[in-house]
Amino acid sequence: MLPMTNADKITRQLKALGNKTAAEHAQRFFKTGPGQYGEGDIFLGIKVPVLHRLAKEHQAIALNEAVELLQSPLHEVRLLALFIMVLQYKRGGNEAAIYRAYLANTHRINNWDLVDSSAADIAGAYLFERERKPLYRLANSKSLWERRIAIIATLHFIRRNQFDDTLAIADLLLNDQEDLMHKAVGWMLREVGKRALKAEENFLLPRYKQMPRTMLRYAIERFPEPKRLAYLNGRM
Repeated sequence: MLPMTNADKITRQLKALGNKTAAEHAQRFFKTGPGQYGEGDIFLGIKVPVLHRLAKEHQAIALNEAVELLQSPLHEVRLLALFIMVLQYKRGGNEAAIYRAYLANTHRINNWDLVDSSAADIAGAYLFERERKPLYRLANSKSLWERRIAIIATLHFIRRNQFDDTLAIADLLLNDQEDLMHKAVGWMLREVGKRALKAEENFLLPRYKQMPRTMLRYAIERFPEPKRLAYLNGRM
């Protein structure tokens, strides 16, 4: 029998922490039924703060072991892998390898919480001072999750008062058919508006009447009520 790897040991540790009731709730919340965006995903029922604690505990594992965890059919194991990769990226010294591993495994970053907990801190951070064409390739992907990575990664830029790529990718995704993309794009537009309201409105004004309703609602959520209603009623 082969010796247990670190990934095997960590997976066993997570299985022992599972909670059946919480897992059943997560299966419904993350839409794992037939035809839904998370179809077939399997949950253990472990709370996110517990996974953050375990990520700190295991952050010294090798990158290839984190990537091994990312192949798991268990949602929380994949989420833990991404938490570990983010911590390793922030620690420094191996950024390029972590970024390459991240992009090579986007098919395993296959639910919105997995994307949202990692895209800005790995893809966005790596590309901040580099050519950003990879995000545009992702934005044009047939994969919902790769498109979501593309727009969420720009949160790293937004936090540093760079908005051009967020707005350009938002424009590319304006007619996306997925509700999860409407929410993601609207969220990033709202984040732009927190720092540069004029930039957000310059984007919205020529487009808001054609935008998916959910995207618009997310984008203008923090607007003063009269202005928010004017946008919703097409009176800007």
